[in-house]
Amino acid sequence: MEVPRRPQPSSFTLALPKPALSPIGAAEKVKKDLMTELQEKMDRTTEKDQYGEETLSSEEESNVSVCVEAPDDGSELTDTNTFTAGSKLSSQDSFSEESSISEERLAEEARKKSEEDEKAAKERAAQRQLLAIEELVMSERNYLRLLQVSTVTIRSNLQQLQPPLTNLDNMFMYIEDVINVSSRLLSLLDQKQIQPGDPLYLKTLCDSFLSLSSDIEASYREYLANYNQVTVVENSYKQKEALWNDIVRVIKTSAPEVNATSLSFFLVMPVQRIARYPLLLQTIQKHSEKTHPAYALLEQTAHTSIALNWRINEYKRFREVADKYKKTETLTIKDKINRLNTHSIAKKTARISQHFKHETGIAPKLVDEEFDALEGFFYVLEHGILELLENVEMYLHHLQGFLACKTEEFDFDMDGEKAPICYKEITTALRQWILPTFEKRMRTLIHKPLCALRDLLVGPRNLIRKRLDKLLDYEVICEKSSLSYEEQDVANTYRTMNTLLLNELPQFNGLALQMIWSMLGTFSCLQKDLASDMEQLFQSFAQQLPQSSLSPKAFWEWAESAVLEGARRLESLCRSVQDTLNAPVDQPQSPSFQRRLKQLTDKHGSGKIYQVVGTVVGSRDLDLNLAKGELVAIISEADTRGDKRRWLVDAGGRRGYAPSSKLIRYHQPTDDPPPSPHLTLPESMTGIRRHSYTPEGRPMTVMSQPCFQVFAAYDFNATGKHEVSVRSGEPVRVLEPHDKRGNPEWSLVQAKGGQRGYVPSNYLTIMAVQTGAQGAYPAFC
Repeated sequence: MEVPRRPQPSSFTLALPKPALSPIGAAEKVKKDLMTELQEKMDRTTEKDQYGEETLSSEEESNVSVCVEAPDDGSELTDTNTFTAGSKLSSQDSFSEESSISEERLAEEARKKSEEDEKAAKERAAQRQLLAIEELVMSERNYLRLLQVSTVTIRSNLQQLQPPLTNLDNMFMYIEDVINVSSRLLSLLDQKQIQPGDPLYLKTLCDSFLSLSSDIEASYREYLANYNQVTVVENSYKQKEALWNDIVRVIKTSAPEVNATSLSFFLVMPVQRIARYPLLLQTIQKHSEKTHPAYALLEQTAHTSIALNWRINEYKRFREVADKYKKTETLTIKDKINRLNTHSIAKKTARISQHFKHETGIAPKLVDEEFDALEGFFYVLEHGILELLENVEMYLHHLQGFLACKTEEFDFDMDGEKAPICYKEITTALRQWILPTFEKRMRTLIHKPLCALRDLLVGPRNLIRKRLDKLLDYEVICEKSSLSYEEQDVANTYRTMNTLLLNELPQFNGLALQMIWSMLGTFSCLQKDLASDMEQLFQSFAQQLPQSSLSPKAFWEWAESAVLEGARRLESLCRSVQDTLNAPVDQPQSPSFQRRLKQLTDKHGSGKIYQVVGTVVGSRDLDLNLAKGELVAIISEADTRGDKRRWLVDAGGRRGYAPSSKLIRYHQPTDDPPPSPHLTLPESMTGIRRHSYTPEGRPMTVMSQPCFQVFAAYDFNATGKHEVSVRSGEPVRVLEPHDKRGNPEWSLVQAKGGQRGYVPSNYLTIMAVQTGAQGAYPAFC
């Protein structure tokens, strides 16, 4: 009986799944699927036909084919079963080999696919990095172009408006520095001549930004700190509708390519630009591989831009605090009263209480040695600057007085002498050329900077004083366990002011000291130049001067003696002028003057009456304001502290203090005075005018009989240098029957001892004497 045979398939085929992207994962998945499918096929229930052979389903036949050789006709059933088992083992070995080959092939394909995807991702990242770099560079160029349009075109057109715009330059303050640093950044990029796609371009960009980081911070922080002024000025323009319409018209005409309707459209760009640098750099860093040669440098640049923005914000915050507290307000008493409220009263009360606790030792004072040292040095500098400015102003004042006295314009009779003519020419050159030039340079190089430095002292001084107030507030709230929002704001304000002063005050002190040394050096150079010019001037006249033949030693001895002699004469002249100005003042006998005199005399007596010799302006409490010539009565010759320089006086109802140096005793007639002689000297004597301080005097001419002699009728005690003391019955010589102002109430006399001075004319009397009386002055008839 012939056994029917199954057709032998030519191959063993399995449907394979699609490999994944990862090579290892794809191979593992394929292996797992194959093993699962194979196990299902092995465990599936097989069907046997009537001859004992396995029958595979139609699905298996279509997918799996196994080659089996037919047995011989004489083989037994046992051989058939053995062959069937061998066939199954052979098919399993073939399937394992093909599975291993498929796994390797799938892993290779997955690896290639993954590499392709990674390459594509890198290309996309590189493209995005390139776009970010191009965006940074192109936006920087466009930003610079718009700033140049605003500062050059728009600003120049606005300056042509009539009437001129006020505070226009304040809006564009520091923007030139921003434009300069931006153009320098682009210039550094263009110098390398590298395209953005080149890997070296990113390194160049980072190096350029890092090299300019300090300049970027310096320019942008000043601009941002001043940006509030831009808003204030622009708002002031908007309040005038016609003016604002003209400004908008100029902006649209100057920049038609941008739809700008205000100046702030351009001037806000630096504020936005400095904040964009970190975003752009971080975007570039995000799309850059860590293996990139410039990645570390890029990361440093991004961190630098972030830190730069933080420092600019802190500087702006400090400037706002400084601008708030350093300004000086001139408030009237009414304004101060209107500002009072419960909050301000409570705050000032707490400060006074805390200050009282410090003074009494109840509460310890917060000590900052570093700040105390800076504060002390600042006040020393302030005192030095004010003293130096005062000395310079006094120097210039004396120089102006010297230039105002133009003695060379007077035509003196010099009789053709060469020396006076040379001196006149030298003086003319000094006053018209050398000294005016010196004065101009002095004002420009020394006086003006000193005045500016003095004005700059106001801000730090106000901040130091305000810091003390905030310190008192800070000490009060530090005692509390929890702080409210307002108290936290007070603490932050104090810390900000303290940090600001600790950072800025050393720089201010250093710059102020440097300016003082510089101005002192400049003053020395000016003096040197003045001496050089004067030496050159005198050399041109050296041969014509009488001292030109002297040796240097002899010349300097002569110069020293001449200077000392001139100083002595000048001192004598000043003393003489002072004595003349301090001569008794003749107050017109007006009715009010007579009433004041009678009132004070009746109340205090004639010995207490004094007269004011100069205008008195009160500078302290209880001081009086007195006019020159006014009468007062002395109540006490010292104030309550025993100061004898301030006298307590009665000014006819008003009582107060006056300086004793401005008071002189008023000599009034006695109750029964002798008739005033009103001496009328002969013409030959009155023609000779003598001075009380001139030692030389011409002898009085003795006239013929009858002869008379002038005697003192009463005792008189001198109260000043210009007066002389006489005793009753003492003979005197009348030099002038009036004072320097022509007042006949005083007479210039010479006493027996040779002293000269003024005495009241009504204290003198004339008596007839015998001719040639011994011990008497020459009489006159």
